[in-house]
Amino acid sequence: TGRADIQLHGPPRVKAVKSSEHINEGETAVLACKSESMPPVTDWVWHKITDSGDQLIGNQSRFFVSSSQGRSELHIENLNMEADPGQYRCNGTSSEGTDEAVITLRVRSHLAALWPFLGIVAEVLVLVTIIFIYEKRRKPEDVLDGEPSALLKSSGQHQNDKGKNVRQRNSS
Repeated sequence: TGRADIQLHGPPRVKAVKSSEHINEGETAVLACKSESMPPVTDWVWHKITDSGDQLIGNQSRFFVSSSQGRSELHIENLNMEADPGQYRCNGTSSEGTDEAVITLRVRSHLAALWPFLGIVAEVLVLVTIIFIYEKRRKPEDVLDGEPSALLKSSGQHQNDKGKNVRQRNSS
């Protein structure tokens, strides 16, 4: 039994490495597309999809494209919350045709991780304040007789109490 490798030629099949990216503001995003077609992709082009039409992206200011036959990466430096989020399209072209993939970029505020932490701190402060106010306003008479921490009314004053109402706990 012999073995043979057959290469099938056809139009490229371009795929996004990740269909969606979530990156923090100020960081660098790397959007990547790949193709394992035969013949290999020889030309990669990136666009940002906007309402007013697709914008061609090349190597300019904060954008850098690095491509090889089977892969292309769009690097966006110093992400901006206003300008950079959206959909990006990579087109791969070979001698057999063209295909494309779309990647969604979401940019999080650099303060995004701070909000849940601040919420937890606020909840703890509110609870501590409520407990503190409750304890300050509670009178010794509010304690039920059956509670272990209740005043020992039946045994009278102890010699060390010196005439003060002192809470005592049962040790059993």
